[in-house]
Amino acid sequence: MIFHDPLVLTLIVVILPSLIYFYFRRRGTNQILFPSLGTLKKLRPSLFQRYRYILIILRSTVIVLLLIALARPQYGNEQTKVTTEGIDIVLAVDISGSMLAEDFEIGGKRYNRLYVIKQVVKDFIQRRTNDRIGLVVFAGRAYTQCPMTLDYGMLLQLLEKVEIGMVEDGTAIGSAIGSSVERLKNTKAKSKVIILLTDGRNNAGEIDPFTAAEIAKTFGIKIYTIGAGTKGLAPFPAVDIFGNKVMKQVKIDIDDDSLREIAKITDGRYYRATDTESLKEIYSQIDKLEKTESEVTQFTEYRELFHYFLLPAFGLLLLELGLTKIRFRKIP
Repeated sequence: MIFHDPLVLTLIVVILPSLIYFYFRRRGTNQILFPSLGTLKKLRPSLFQRYRYILIILRSTVIVLLLIALARPQYGNEQTKVTTEGIDIVLAVDISGSMLAEDFEIGGKRYNRLYVIKQVVKDFIQRRTNDRIGLVVFAGRAYTQCPMTLDYGMLLQLLEKVEIGMVEDGTAIGSAIGSSVERLKNTKAKSKVIILLTDGRNNAGEIDPFTAAEIAKTFGIKIYTIGAGTKGLAPFPAVDIFGNKVMKQVKIDIDDDSLREIAKITDGRYYRATDTESLKEIYSQIDKLEKTESEVTQFTEYRELFHYFLLPAFGLLLLELGLTKIRFRKIP
């Protein structure tokens, strides 16, 4: 609660002490002359005489409530209006068989690449606010898992359903970029971004990755590329002749040079993630790079509260006047 005219409240410390002072100073000044006071002194004061000070309490309370009402107490409901054009982002995620490699860890426990990437991408989505985000998954071909949306709840549900084997195996990087461009090319966003993550090299699809990158550039789309996976051999799950799960060391080739060139064509950046922490840091950096400048307008709606003090003041004033004329009436 705030006051529109807070200086009025200073009158409380001026008026209230003066009122109390003059009240007690006047006590006993109105006298009636009797030949002898002996008989009157023997009389015991009545209940109302003993509690006559209630009148000064009521009068003081009335003055305080009236002054608070004059100060115009208000309750402010502050709101913020954010105006922003936002960024359109497509997350292109590799779901080829090589993403089963278990070279990433969470809490000291090994998980396959896709599982960890889904957790990191989930955190990235939850940090955004006003941006439309779409999801494209790819292996031997590209597939739109979620169109551009501001409904992050739905997006996260569809991300959770992404699994290896949804489409035929392979790594169609060019097709992934092409599908992402298709989602972004006609949007009116201030900035358009593709975040493409893969752990291999292009070996499928009908469009060359560099050609797709050039097309993205013509539509003003920036591509951030991420190469995910350890350098060298990576533990890969397999089944032995007895049907038991075993881990084999497999070398998975990531085409760093091509990913770097794709990013360069569109004025983006290339990142290399070799573990969970570096992957988190990469998405965190991209999150900081791709932020919109928002026009923020703050305004406050006030609700007047003076009547909550004014009405009780009038009620107490009437009570005081009534008691003065009836129970606490005195002869001048």
